[in-house]
Amino acid sequence: MEYKISVVKSGRKTVSIEIKRDLSVLVRAPYRMPKREIEKILAEKKDWIEKNLSRMQEHMENLPSQEKFTTEEIHELANQALAYIPPLAKEYATKIGVTYGRITIRNQRTRWGSCSAAGNLNFNCLLMLLPEEIRHYVIVHELCHRKEMNHSPRFWAEVEKQCPDYKTLRKRLKEDGEALMMRL
Repeated sequence: MEYKISVVKSGRKTVSIEIKRDLSVLVRAPYRMPKREIEKILAEKKDWIEKNLSRMQEHMENLPSQEKFTTEEIHELANQALAYIPPLAKEYATKIGVTYGRITIRNQRTRWGSCSAAGNLNFNCLLMLLPEEIRHYVIVHELCHRKEMNHSPRFWAEVEKQCPDYKTLRKRLKEDGEALMMRL
């Protein structure tokens, strides 16, 4: 099986391998990891990579084909998100005990939200097409990064305080949201 491999190096301590929707492989590795060590890991994980590439390909083929969003639809969703998300973020920030910088609404292809080191929050306008409880979960998730800029057990404990059923919501976001992202 042929596939494209991209390597991104950063200050991380471990290697991760991600199968992308375009059926490519993204390897995240520490800055100092030699190329030959990355190649060795890829060789060791070849069966896993090919199995998951096949799964992803099958999954993508089974997604319902829908028309792409128009510029007008994206603009309307962004306006709805601008009216909906900031007041909710303010309310949850108070409950969680954090502050944040600015809130930006985008139409991102891979993320539902993000939190920068400076405390700025970004949210995907497509959130407006998901159920309210999932929108709340994404807002809480990003605000909890103001306490923990990672996905450690401490981070998830913070999320759970506001969203006790976050595991179910996270799963639903992945399942329900994927088809929406494909329409961008």
